[in-house]
Amino acid sequence: MKKLFIILILAMMQQVSFSQYIFTDTKDNQCTEVKSQDKTGTCWSYSTTSFLESELIRMGKPKLDLSEMYTVRTIYMDKAQNYLLRQGKANFGQGGLSHDVIRAYKMAGAVPESAYSGLTEGRIQHNHSRLERELKNYLDGLISKGEVPEDWRDKVNEILDENLGPVHSSFEYAGKSLTAETFTKTLGLNPDDYITLTSFTHHPFYSKFILEIPDNYSNGFYYNVPLDDLVRITDNAINTGYTIAWDADVSEPFFMFKPGIAFVPKDSITMDSIFKETIESGRFYEEVSVDQELRQQEFENFHTTDDHLMHIVGTSKNNEGKTFYRTKNSWGTSNFYEGFVYVSPAYFRLKTIAIMVHKDAIPADLKTKLGL
Repeated sequence: MKKLFIILILAMMQQVSFSQYIFTDTKDNQCTEVKSQDKTGTCWSYSTTSFLESELIRMGKPKLDLSEMYTVRTIYMDKAQNYLLRQGKANFGQGGLSHDVIRAYKMAGAVPESAYSGLTEGRIQHNHSRLERELKNYLDGLISKGEVPEDWRDKVNEILDENLGPVHSSFEYAGKSLTAETFTKTLGLNPDDYITLTSFTHHPFYSKFILEIPDNYSNGFYYNVPLDDLVRITDNAINTGYTIAWDADVSEPFFMFKPGIAFVPKDSITMDSIFKETIESGRFYEEVSVDQELRQQEFENFHTTDDHLMHIVGTSKNNEGKTFYRTKNSWGTSNFYEGFVYVSPAYFRLKTIAIMVHKDAIPADLKTKLGL
């Protein structure tokens, strides 16, 4: 997640317009409005919260704006405990994964954005650089002394209060006085319905394992399926009205936020020539054929890394009739497609780290193989 800040800056600098590429939605599952994570590494909360908001819509609930930062705060405290218990031999930072949102939901529930924005008075943008630094300095100080006081959580909460604002025991919402517990009960979400899946050959297929990526501080399990099955699950989910929380590598030059396109050109050429020739020809480049071996190779040589989480909400076809995944990002609405990125199947096959779906979005035969 640390390199996400650099990636975001580079993405915002891209100025090429792909305006002649018209995308027509073929499956459009509802989602809430695009937000910005600002200067934070909290895409995991934004993407998965958006995913849960779409789940509520799918369940017949009205559109809700859930607080991403309430979840982030819960996970900061959880990470702090993990970091201390492991005596500093653990990842501590702003990053996280989809299952951390589910973990936070189980621990502390959820609240609406109106009840907890994570912005202290006078602030209009999120920036967690100071928060991360203060928390880690405090925890490292305790570890270096070899003595952890009983009230360490109080100090961590003080730092969180100062940077994100305090959490109030109750809040007004829709004309009622609610708590996180009572609000969460109104949602009707079952956190046990959501599972994460991936596809790597260094573990057996149709089993689950702890995925070895730095942000998996909580040792979350992932179901492992062949690549074609991962794509089949994704397509089945979209076609049956579900959406997908998507963990992916976005560090490649062919993930282009400003034009709103991600694909995998077959030829090894510079980005300038990709832009120039694509615009002049009105065609996308022929893409790499991505199989299980290439995917594994890219993961093991660190070319595919856990950079960013987004929310796949549907499919679209471009003006050549090629299918793309319509993907909601959390970098604001400043790109050509107002915050969405169109991702080719080849890019998805090569650069996906993992997905989260409702278990009922998985085809029946695969649910049986996975023991779900």
